Amino acid sequence: MPKHLSRRAFLGQTGTMAALAAVTTPTWGRPAASPVRPMRLGGPIFLKSEDPAELAQEHLRLGYRAAYVPRVEINDTDRIKSIIKEFAARDVAIAEVGAWCNMLDPDAEKRSKNLAHVQERLALADTVGARCCVNIAGSYNPHYWCGPDPRNITQEFIDATVENCRHVIDAVKPTRTKFSIEMMPFNFPTGPDDYLKLIEKVDRKQFGAHLDVCNVMNCPERMYNNSAVIDECFQKLGQWIVSCHAKDLSWEDYVQVSLREVTPGRGQIDYRAYLRGLSGLPVDAPLMLEHLKTAEQYDEGRHHIQSVARDMGLSLGSDGA
Repeated sequence: MPKHLSRRAFLGQTGTMAALAAVTTPTWGRPAASPVRPMRLGGPIFLKSEDPAELAQEHLRLGYRAAYVPRVEINDTDRIKSIIKEFAARDVAIAEVGAWCNMLDPDAEKRSKNLAHVQERLALADTVGARCCVNIAGSYNPHYWCGPDPRNITQEFIDATVENCRHVIDAVKPTRTKFSIEMMPFNFPTGPDDYLKLIEKVDRKQFGAHLDVCNVMNCPERMYNNSAVIDECFQKLGQWIVSCHAKDLSWEDYVQVSLREVTPGRGQIDYRAYLRGLSGLPVDAPLMLEHLKTAEQYDEGRHHIQSVARDMGLSLGSDGA
């Protein structure tokens, strides 16, 4: 989408806005009235189908009340309408539209294309009523889109990230979703204080916080005290959190600090602290499993989270908890 093109003009060109005018905003897009309402767990599914009704039903079968956006393009009006209808009918929230690309690519042409892609994904998130469109800030690393680079924690990086977030939001002008950035271990923002700084500088009501607690564990002190770090994230960012990621971290036997992502329940991340913080949010921000390889691994991770929720007397609003 061109930089100067607003979401309204963009959708007007495709005919999507007119076609969707009659679709009611899903009830799951509204803040919950009570902090004791059931939470939402979600994750990828492995059903070989393109039918939105079948996809939504499969999420329910697995005990999921949240979903990543199914495959759809911004100009696919009929499919968007069907996704909204079928997922809302089953009270399955569309948690996220990913916009995974490098908004700070050192190559100017690639950077421009990536920013246009992020704008299109944010427009899609707003159209389907997703909780957020999420990306990372990016990296100055010329070889790896989220790789380390000494400039990734400099004021130059921070200023460029603020400008990118404003640019994307101002171009699309979303009304039903938030744009959000994931914290990363070695790229700004690396923790809740960095994120507060980002929220203040972006200064847009359409900007929200995305929480992946594993990405915050970038040193021994944080990892050893991850329960307290998780509490800190919710205490400082809670009013802005729109969606969360679920995975786990385990120490590797290596002379340098080395953490490996593993299935929830196989590492040392305190899921009691995670679910406690999640249950106290002012909105039912989804918790989305990610980065696993097989359906069996996702089953294991889902069952662990459901079991922890049950032990805590919390509800995920499904048969699993």
